[in-house]
Amino acid sequence: MTNETTKRIAKTALMIALIFVCTFTIKLPNPATGGYTHMGDCMAFLAVLVLGKKDGALAAGLGAALSDLLTGAMIWVLPTFIFKFIMGYIMGVVLEKGNNEKLDWIAGASLGGLFQCFAYTLFKIPLFTAAVAFASVPRLLAQTIMGLIIYAIVANVLEKSKVLSLQGVVA
Repeated sequence: MTNETTKRIAKTALMIALIFVCTFTIKLPNPATGGYTHMGDCMAFLAVLVLGKKDGALAAGLGAALSDLLTGAMIWVLPTFIFKFIMGYIMGVVLEKGNNEKLDWIAGASLGGLFQCFAYTLFKIPLFTAAVAFASVPRLLAQTIMGLIIYAIVANVLEKSKVLSLQGVVA
């Protein structure tokens, strides 16, 4: 294994852990669906920005799915992995196609976040009812919006403080 590969694996593992912690510790349960509203999306978005499309999407999927697994929300583990992975991948595609400007950061995260809202809602319809699925949309949107806001603040602070050089990260 090369030094760069080791660094990439370590960064991905760190982002998986951060996503897990933010998803697992800061959550509001939803008794109607067995799921929960959480703050992990902000770290999922940051993971894609820092790690790129593939590793960031993998970190988003694994970190969130691990939280579902350890919360006991077994029915959500696989869908969460898939939906969060695709959410991150969508964001990564937008970042790759754009000019790596802050507007691209927000647009990519927004599109990915909207995808997850749509995917979770569709998944809930056959599991519960359409009424339950659509009643959970405001919580999904609130989770995504809060994740976007926190992500934008953290990414901006990290860039300005030179803790991370985010320009050209996604190439």
